[in-house]
Amino acid sequence: MPVSQAPKSHVGARGGIPDATVSRLPMYHRSLVALSNRGTILVSSEELADAAGVSSAKLRKDLSFLGSYGTRGVGYEVEFLLYQIARALGLTQEWSVVIVGVGNLGHALAGYPGFASRGFKVVGLFDADPALIGEEVTVAGRAVVVRDVKELAQTVRSTGASIGVIATPEASAQQVCNSLVAHGVTSILNFATVLLEVPEGVHVRRVDLATELQILAFHEQRKSQMVLAQETA
Repeated sequence: MPVSQAPKSHVGARGGIPDATVSRLPMYHRSLVALSNRGTILVSSEELADAAGVSSAKLRKDLSFLGSYGTRGVGYEVEFLLYQIARALGLTQEWSVVIVGVGNLGHALAGYPGFASRGFKVVGLFDADPALIGEEVTVAGRAVVVRDVKELAQTVRSTGASIGVIATPEASAQQVCNSLVAHGVTSILNFATVLLEVPEGVHVRRVDLATELQILAFHEQRKSQMVLAQETA
């Protein structure tokens, strides 16, 4: 029976790590990379928590799921903790990614340098628009030709891609999702403003930029209301 998103659970798939903890691991990873680049050898839980924007208690609890407790009075060894988190996130291997939809957003995603630096290799760009098919797009310093979406199956099979990115209009997103799943893609990053129906075992992450802007607008409005209330008090 299809579901509107991947099955929800309080516990992640990797070693019983809670989903909430998994969602924070990339923040810790990013902060540790910055510390490593500055030559930092040891970091306290308070320093790392501050860099990641969480409480030190939450950070210590999250890291305990990785079996990393640090040393009292010393803290965490940056390089070792970085490796532990990278391993938990699956970043110690390269992942093949296909992007479907090569409009403005698709172009921007294809050119994003953070993919390659974090172990994600874009192995295929696809679109249904004849005006885009055949275009060369620079991805991580190499030219990738936009191919007809009908050729998606061949690329997924030959590269072993298990991650797909949907950057298409809302109207075609579900059809593209169905095609990705049918050809063996089991993880999908969805930029289309629609909830996708996927079978059990397929995980979907939805990125809705408009929703994020609306949340920011809410906070801006609240701040304006507080200022107004203070001025009229």
